[in-house]
Amino acid sequence: MKYITYLILPLLSLCCISSMDNNQDAKNDFSDPFIDKTEYLSNTFIYPVGDGEAKDYYNAQKFRENNHLGEDWNKTSGGNTDLGEPILSIANGYVTFAKDVKGGWGNVIRILHKTKQGKFIESLYAHCDSIYVSKGDYIKMKDQIGTIGTAHDKYLAHLHFEIRNKPNMPLGGGYSIDASNFLCPTDFIETHR
Repeated sequence: MKYITYLILPLLSLCCISSMDNNQDAKNDFSDPFIDKTEYLSNTFIYPVGDGEAKDYYNAQKFRENNHLGEDWNKTSGGNTDLGEPILSIANGYVTFAKDVKGGWGNVIRILHKTKQGKFIESLYAHCDSIYVSKGDYIKMKDQIGTIGTAHDKYLAHLHFEIRNKPNMPLGGGYSIDASNFLCPTDFIETHR
């Protein structure tokens, strides 16, 4: 029994440290970064691909299909033809997260948006090949924030894209039966154009 304890306790502490590190990165202080930056408020939203209109792109895996919490945007030409193509910010905002989290996510960007009515929305862009922004950057709608990638060759190139109406939630897994606080990206954009 003594030997089992010596083996299990270090493993448990490693799991806890790893888990804490991942959760710490996903949680940001939620002070309002727009108080003195009202020029970054936005009521208009665009698509993150195809020059903001999703031109030459299609939604390969829709919101809630197979419990998907976002949408997967692919170029209509298929395969890896969208590898390195621009990812655009869907609206004015503030970058809360921009880093490689490895695994199935790869490079991830999270942007906080605030409407002129005071409502907060978060957009999330995953599997990026390149990241062009840093945490703490203020950005405008249609700014290029990165490029479409493969999550380090885990998938064919595409953009996993989410919209959350509760910012700063843990990163999660991209799929869940519970879609609380996740919005259908296409429906949201189409009603806020």
